[in-house]
Amino acid sequence: MRLCNAASEWEGLDPVYTFEGEEVTWHRDADGFRLPTEAEWEFACRAGSAAPQYGPLRDVAWTALDGVRSPQEVGAKLPNLHGLFDTLGNVWEWCWDVWDPEQSDDVRVFRGGGFSDDAWAVRADTRRGASARSTHADVGIRFARSSS
Repeated sequence: MRLCNAASEWEGLDPVYTFEGEEVTWHRDADGFRLPTEAEWEFACRAGSAAPQYGPLRDVAWTALDGVRSPQEVGAKLPNLHGLFDTLGNVWEWCWDVWDPEQSDDVRVFRGGGFSDDAWAVRADTRRGASARSTHADVGIRFARSSS
């Protein structure tokens, strides 16, 4: 979220998030970069497809089938119909949503599957979560912006 704000400021946009201790507030009227919601992420990933993958995984996603040991350069596989690369595979992507608000507001969702995941896990409807302060070799970020 701090990276989103830094990128926003770099581009001359209004930062989306404010921080008060561990509390984060999303200012929905700001025009800067932010994490997508799960619904936005899934819409962008599916690109009009109702299938769990928008194409054959070998063609569109880095998974355990490829035998790679780290994230790969974006754009080496085919994009989805929105022209977005690597929405499936390569790295999971953080979303704004909390995993289970009834349990904890610290565990955020990430979506999409990673380079070391089995093919069954690399789907538009698969979700994983972790503490917002955690780091993982197979989790990254995709910025979103609201239309003004």
